[in-house]
Amino acid sequence: MTQVILPLLTALALSGIAAYYSVIGLAQIFPGSYWPIIIMGSVLEASKLVTVSWLYNNWKTTFSAMKLYFLIAVVLLMAITSMGIFGYLSKAHIEHSTSIAPLVEKVIIYEEKIKSIQATIERNNKNLSQYDEAVDQIMGRTKDERGAERANQIRKAQQKDRQRIATENAGLQKEIQRLTEEKLPLSLEVKKAESDLGPIKYVAEVVYGTQDRDIIDKAVRLVIFIIIIVFDPLAVLLLIAANQTLRKMKEESIENEPVKKSSKKKKFEPTSSRSLETFFADDKHEVIPKEKIVNIGEINERS
Repeated sequence: MTQVILPLLTALALSGIAAYYSVIGLAQIFPGSYWPIIIMGSVLEASKLVTVSWLYNNWKTTFSAMKLYFLIAVVLLMAITSMGIFGYLSKAHIEHSTSIAPLVEKVIIYEEKIKSIQATIERNNKNLSQYDEAVDQIMGRTKDERGAERANQIRKAQQKDRQRIATENAGLQKEIQRLTEEKLPLSLEVKKAESDLGPIKYVAEVVYGTQDRDIIDKAVRLVIFIIIIVFDPLAVLLLIAANQTLRKMKEESIENEPVKKSSKKKKFEPTSSRSLETFFADDKHEVIPKEKIVNIGEINERS
C-alpha cells in the first residue's frame, strides 16, 4: 500500500506547490483581476488532476474524441502551470535584483568619480615627469657650471607649476579617500545582497564561462526552465503511477482471493407426488375413482 500512498502524496504535494506558484504567477501577469485569476487557476489545477486520474482509469471505455480533448486539455493546463511558475520565479529574481540595483548604481557612480580623479592625478604626474625630463636633458647636454645653472633656472621656473600640481594631487588623494569611505558601506551591502546569488554565479561560470550580471540573468532563466520541466509533469506522472499501482494491486487481490465454500447445506423439501388417479380424468376433468377404472385386458376379452 505504501507504493500507492507515497506516490499519491508526493504527486499531491508537488501539484499543490506548483498550483500555488502558478496561481500567484498568473495573478501577477494579470494584476487587474487578482482574485478571479486565483479562483480560476485553483479550479483549473484541481480539474487537471481529476482529468488525469479519470482518463487513466477509463482509457479503454472512453471514445476517441473525448480522450483526444482530455489529452489536449491536460497538456495545455500543464503549459499554463509552467508559465505561471516561470512568472512567479522570474518575479522573485527581478525583485531581488531590483532591490540592490540602486546600491549598485551608487557604487558605480563612486567608482566612476574615483577613476576620473585618478586619471587627473596621472595627468599631473605625467606633467611632473615631463618637467623632470626637460631638466635632465639640459643637464645631459652640458657638464659645465652654465648647464647646471640653466637647469636650476628651469626648475625654478617650474616651481609654481610643481607646487600647484603637488597641492592638487594632495587634494585629489583626499577626495579619493573620502569617496572610498562613502562607497565602502554601499559596497558591503551590495556584497551581502549578491551573496544570495552565490550558487547561480557558479552556474553562470560553469555554463557561460563568466559571472557578468547579464549572464547571471541568463543562468537564472536556465535554472527556472529546468525546474518547470520537472515540476508539474512529474506530479502528473506520479499521479498516474499511483493509479497504476492501485489497479495492479486490485487485480492481484482478485486473482489470489480463495473460492469460498458454502457452509450451509441446501434442504430439499419433498414434493407431494401425484397419485395415479390424477392421470385419469373424464371429459369434465374430474378424477376417476380407482374402482371405476376398467382393465384394458378385460375389455379385449369381452370383445
